[in-house]
Amino acid sequence: MKLISEMMAVLYWTISKILIFWHGVWDKVLPDDSVLGTNWQWILAIVFLVLTIRAVLFPIFVKQIKSQRAMQAIQPQLKELQDKHKGDRETMQKELMELYRKEQVNPLMGCLPMFVQIPVFLSLFHVLRWLSGKDKPMLYGWTKSLYDSAVDARLFSVPIPAKFSSTAAELARLDASGTNVKIVAGILVAIMMLTTYLTSRQMILKTGWAEEPQQRMMQKLMLYGIPLSLLVSGGIFPLGVVIYWVINNLVSLAQQAWVLHKYPPPALASKLGAGGSKSSAKSKANGRMVTRPLGGKTVKGRTDEGKADSSPVVERKATAPKPGAKPNNPKKGGQNRRQVK
Repeated sequence: MKLISEMMAVLYWTISKILIFWHGVWDKVLPDDSVLGTNWQWILAIVFLVLTIRAVLFPIFVKQIKSQRAMQAIQPQLKELQDKHKGDRETMQKELMELYRKEQVNPLMGCLPMFVQIPVFLSLFHVLRWLSGKDKPMLYGWTKSLYDSAVDARLFSVPIPAKFSSTAAELARLDASGTNVKIVAGILVAIMMLTTYLTSRQMILKTGWAEEPQQRMMQKLMLYGIPLSLLVSGGIFPLGVVIYWVINNLVSLAQQAWVLHKYPPPALASKLGAGGSKSSAKSKANGRMVTRPLGGKTVKGRTDEGKADSSPVVERKATAPKPGAKPNNPKKGGQNRRQVK
């Protein structure tokens, strides 16, 4: 327990240092006065806190995508194991673990970025909750002037430490209007829920639903369960945490779109290949043997390289003379007919 507390204290310091650093950067660039009732130095500090963390976690995000691709690749084998050991859960689990080991697949890797971000999110939640009023001890590298500046920072006239569920006493300490807090926080919580849903939906639409029941259940939990849970938990998040979550979702959407476009999943890659099948079929047809039906038989012929074989195929029965009819002399008729030998 002591070890966990020490690790979290390190995270509190780290989050605070990053937040203070980016505030210092934007404080030199932007004017001191608020614009649209917003202190953009602190809002942008939270935005760039997200960008910093996502840049650090990007390699893990790529591993998550690769893990999901690997899980897709072994879906037929998973289905075969389920059919083979139906009703024998213990044997099924052993065979499943052996398959994961053999194919070097880690099903938990798909959720690793989310698990890694949970301590970061909790640290930011703790720091912003600590910024809830005056007369607090200075911790995590904060000075009194920075602390007061962060407590007074606002988004559209709502303090960033305020919550949708803030009590009258908390609002009085923050000098905030309860109506304004509920409007701004409510809109941000709705955006947080929507972007959380879209982030999961984007990945599932591109990679498809998993065949393995546990993986499919996890996908449904990510798609529907987490956004719905935010309807309740979003009310106790400080406004700064909700801003962090929304920006994090938007960055996730952009990262996923880039990765899925650059490295399309197997199903998508095959569709893209099928889209270009016309041109590839033409190129494959050039310079190879082709067969065509001819009166119940097949006739083989070679096409010229880079040129379509447009020569007509004449059926022998159609050109043969009828019984008792006079043979047709092509030289006398003046017509040059192709005969098939």
